[in-house]
Amino acid sequence: MKKFLFNYVLPYLLYGVVQLLCRTLREKNLNPEGENYFQNLPGKYILTLWHGRIFYLFYHYRSRPDYYLLVSPSADGDLLARLARLMGYSVIRGSTFKQAKAGARSLIKVLRNEGRIIVVADGSRGPRCQAQPGCIQLARATGAPVIPMTYDAERKIEFNSWDRFALPLPFSRCQLNFGKPIQVPREAGDDAVQAKRREMEASLNHITAAAGEFS
Repeated sequence: MKKFLFNYVLPYLLYGVVQLLCRTLREKNLNPEGENYFQNLPGKYILTLWHGRIFYLFYHYRSRPDYYLLVSPSADGDLLARLARLMGYSVIRGSTFKQAKAGARSLIKVLRNEGRIIVVADGSRGPRCQAQPGCIQLARATGAPVIPMTYDAERKIEFNSWDRFALPLPFSRCQLNFGKPIQVPREAGDDAVQAKRREMEASLNHITAAAGEFS
């Protein structure tokens, strides 16, 4: 019974909570041109964000089956995968720690078929706000641009977790922000990949700080 509730009841409860809470938030986009850029792209791209800034963006891009999420093959991942499908995303199972090669191959296949993926820049375990190279390596392998994105809420709870997960409070103001596209040449060597990784990390930190400035 416990497994049934966790796998088949809890996802629907969480779906309802996400929908109800996020509909109360007052959204402002600090960089609509940045969002319009990739929304108007006819082909592949990679959206990337910090783990702690998933919540509202998960709602903002709901009902997008052309967006693929990489979800870990854990018990918690089973719950998240079901919730993601309810929200209208496509799901690939894998992680940066387990089944990494299989997950990467699946993401590369999506991008080579002109699909779009969402990648958490600091992974599923952190360290917090330190970009891992996987996103840049995917961009190098496929030629897809990387677009940093984030949000912040004026009133929120930050959990005491490794990622300081942000949960907006009802009726709070919420600000979205987007960074400039990052292109990675296919011939880029290891040093160039690291430089692009640092560029992505700096961009995410910059737009997150800006999203947290409310006037």
